[in-house]
Amino acid sequence: MTRLKDSVVFITGASAGIGEACARAFAAEGARLLLAARRLDRLQALEPDLRKAGAADVHSLALDVRNSSAVESAISSLPGNWSSINILVNNAGLSRGLDKLHNGKLQDWEEMIDTNIKGVLYVTRAVVPGMVARGRGHVVNLGSTAGEITYPGGGVYCATKAGLKALNDGLRMDLLGTPVRVTSVDPGMVETEFSEVRFHGDRDRAAKVYQGLTPLTANDVADAILWAVSRPAHVNIAHILLTSVDQANSLLFNRK
Repeated sequence: MTRLKDSVVFITGASAGIGEACARAFAAEGARLLLAARRLDRLQALEPDLRKAGAADVHSLALDVRNSSAVESAISSLPGNWSSINILVNNAGLSRGLDKLHNGKLQDWEEMIDTNIKGVLYVTRAVVPGMVARGRGHVVNLGSTAGEITYPGGGVYCATKAGLKALNDGLRMDLLGTPVRVTSVDPGMVETEFSEVRFHGDRDRAAKVYQGLTPLTANDVADAILWAVSRPAHVNIAHILLTSVDQANSLLFNRK
């Protein structure tokens, strides 16, 4: 197993959901946590718990991954003891709406594409060259079952996750010959703030998404990520596709 103690782990979208669960999981392994999100106050509120859980140190950044210059500045200006990022978890992402394509809102499309695709590219471009130069690193991209099968009303979101799958595979090929590993972790339905964000804060509508079935939890996904990055250094887990037993794919669910 690869030891994670004192490794610098950079997690985007770390203020809630899967990102927060990843921060807690890596804290328990004694990692040094570099956390980024738009909501700096929520990151700072997490820091005492993460240190108590075992994190060697925590450094939080207010960052919108859609802003390429902000991403470049944030990475290039990291203090020396934080600049050697060992593990990058590209977690920041979202879905907006379930409109049919011909009725879709341009703002929703742009937010999904700018976050789920361009944001991942900006962060990856800022971090991975350092990994290559140091001869060590692991990139984990948060994909989705939505990247495998498109569902009605989700065309743009599914397209971003299918695109991310291609970017993940392309990066892994481009890094062939280096020790840097690349993994896509692709969960199905996970009960987080995801649906509430999708429906612009409509909690009642969001709650109905999970009715009648048992979804994955953020901790389930964090556990899969932790497993992937802790394999021996010569082992690269290319993809992990995980769902609860009540989901077969993006279209088929067992609702009781």
